[in-house]
Amino acid sequence: MTAPLNKPKVATVWLDGCSGCHMSFLDLDERLVTLASLVDIVYSPVVDPKEFPQHVDLTLVEGAVSSEEDFHKANLIRRCSSVVIAFGDCSVTANVPGMRNTWEPRALLDAAYVEKATSPAEAANRKARIPLKVVPPLRAQAVPLHEVIPVDVFIPGCPPPADAIWQVLTELLAGKTPDICAVTRFGR
Repeated sequence: MTAPLNKPKVATVWLDGCSGCHMSFLDLDERLVTLASLVDIVYSPVVDPKEFPQHVDLTLVEGAVSSEEDFHKANLIRRCSSVVIAFGDCSVTANVPGMRNTWEPRALLDAAYVEKATSPAEAANRKARIPLKVVPPLRAQAVPLHEVIPVDVFIPGCPPPADAIWQVLTELLAGKTPDICAVTRFGR
């Protein structure tokens, strides 16, 4: 098989999630070699580039939009990507990150960094030291990707199986509309 001269550019992004979707992506195993002959992976948590590139053909987005950083990254991804794929149940429905939606953001930070401290003295000391400079400001609610930007394709699953990821990618690369229902469903 000969590689096309101008390979499509593919990116993967990890917002608020557990990285399980990226682990499933790596479960493509030997198919990753085939994929590498068909596309250029231009951005991913498993490669080095620090800034999201312009003109990406396909972007798989794992995770819910929970912080201001996630919100801005999602909008950048949409501006720079021809096709955006909600990758896994957190991206499709907010899933586990959405479980925090009954808490106000400050109460959530207090619970994580103060109330769960190991002693009252440590809790009093930590209250003033919640790492707000390194923890991105939380949005009021964790939401699925499609509530922030238009999404072209949804791959449900927690995590989605490698076969579903493969089917979606190869069908999109072939110019087809993927039939995801044949290979996965929510929570699978």
